[in-house]
Amino acid sequence: MGLCHGKPVEPPQNLSETSVLPGDNNDSTLNSFTGKTPKFSFYSPSPLPSAFKNSPAHSTSVPSTPLRFLKRPFPPPSPAKHIKALLARRHGSLKPNEPTIPEASECEIIGLDKNFGLLKNFNSHYGLEDEVGRGHFGYTCAAKGKKGNMKGQDVAVKVIPKSKMTTAIAIEDVRREVKILRALTGHKNLVQFYDAFEDEENVYVVMELCEGGELLDKILARGGKYSEEDAKMVMVQILSVVAYCHLQGVVHRDLKPENFLFTSNDEHSTLKAIDFGLSDYVKPDERLNDIVGSAYYVAPEVLHRSYGTEADMWSIGVIAYILLCGSRPFWSRTESGIFRDVLKADPSFDEDPWPSLSSNAVDFVKRLLNKDYRKRLTAAQALCHPWLAGNHTMKIPLDMIVYKLVKAYTCSSSLRKAALRALARTLSVPQLTYLREQFQLLGPSKSGFIYPQNFKTAMSKISTDAMKDSRVQDYVNMVSSLQFGKLDLEEFCAAATSVHQLEGMETWEQHARLAYELFEKDGNRPIKIEELAPELGLSPSVPVHVVLQDWIRHSDGKLSFLGFIRLLHGVSSRAYHKA
Repeated sequence: MGLCHGKPVEPPQNLSETSVLPGDNNDSTLNSFTGKTPKFSFYSPSPLPSAFKNSPAHSTSVPSTPLRFLKRPFPPPSPAKHIKALLARRHGSLKPNEPTIPEASECEIIGLDKNFGLLKNFNSHYGLEDEVGRGHFGYTCAAKGKKGNMKGQDVAVKVIPKSKMTTAIAIEDVRREVKILRALTGHKNLVQFYDAFEDEENVYVVMELCEGGELLDKILARGGKYSEEDAKMVMVQILSVVAYCHLQGVVHRDLKPENFLFTSNDEHSTLKAIDFGLSDYVKPDERLNDIVGSAYYVAPEVLHRSYGTEADMWSIGVIAYILLCGSRPFWSRTESGIFRDVLKADPSFDEDPWPSLSSNAVDFVKRLLNKDYRKRLTAAQALCHPWLAGNHTMKIPLDMIVYKLVKAYTCSSSLRKAALRALARTLSVPQLTYLREQFQLLGPSKSGFIYPQNFKTAMSKISTDAMKDSRVQDYVNMVSSLQFGKLDLEEFCAAATSVHQLEGMETWEQHARLAYELFEKDGNRPIKIEELAPELGLSPSVPVHVVLQDWIRHSDGKLSFLGFIRLLHGVSSRAYHKA
């Protein structure tokens, strides 16, 4: 139900077609409620010249069968139609006779309950004024308070007609949006929520009025891009609020320049995240599977229907790319073309202005636009990246990935712990700075140790109602109940180091080789296949033993480099059989 606070802005005439920015007529969206209408029909062929002689784009007369001799194979089936159907079912926008394969939770239900239990007297509290934005599912107006603490105060009111809520999921989206806004409000980079009302016709969400326009407007006003220094200021604010949301177990799912507003027209105005209409709760060890968001910013794993908070980090990577170079990393005139690029293509860093930008800026964007979500930076880690470190005074928040990694570490074998300790000794200063920050946030004792209870205590200090609804607290309690004794800073660094994220760095091979040398000196020891298999959770089958023979050197019975790398990942029997 994408909230639109700003009116459409025409792109400057000097922008080239290959550098089209979000917000133009070609902006494609996966969410039918953003109010953005693609220039080309979702099912229409691409307006670009076709490579096939008999395609509709090439000729008005199409033979009943294609030529047998083709210079190129047919392109793979487009994922666009399937995704469009999912979204249509989600929001009840299918045509009466349109064939579908309905999913159990997405079917329209007769007699939908549209009572939200909200306050009923909106008109006595606020007076609506001019409309400031309109989406497919609702519209936003400026308003003024009539009584109480809000008397005379200018606010924004998102008006959502109940007539548009034609499915149970659409109703739940509205209910969840209000719940999330109410729970999260208070962060300085998140639009402030004041109250919510309803009557027979509409739901009214009363929020802070941001009069500085969209981030998209600012990008266009600057000729399509930001300087590095100005881009840093924007990214720090975006990452701060996203890190806060992720820690509470909330994934936004529709991060884009249109969904960030400046509070005023002042040059150093605060940036605010808006529109939580597609947001959802996610537990650290769970994955979401419904496809929502905006096409140019959607992460690959969303299209594969298995994702978590990492999908937001991909979207932030797209925003960073746009800020720095003025064009999208993935662009096509059709939705299916966008999706194929997101899934298969790599963004270009060879054309101007990338060669003239700092290596840290390029590395920052690359580590967010990694198609393997496990290798992406978290929001808290991104704030500690060398490109941003030293450019802000933002307090680094707790990072939920630390809880996940420590849990895995405490359940590991002694051999894997030794391997991770060797790897941690190869970390760079920025990486160690981030880990020290996380260690201090957990409240170590005077003797320099953290205990299981520290994890629960640290989280309870910043807990909100959103955290309870997302069941993050359940996960924290589980980690806190693990009997791992205590961790000092050195061992905590080993426990909280992500092997996958290090693999996403260009310096991974150096890390791995140096770590193996350290492991050889301090942790490597002769080990039998029969001992290695259970330590890695592998079944004692003959095929597994054949594989493990390559992991152990025949000369001295110690782990080979391959075995060391596998051990760092903590290979399980499940992962082995999948491979």
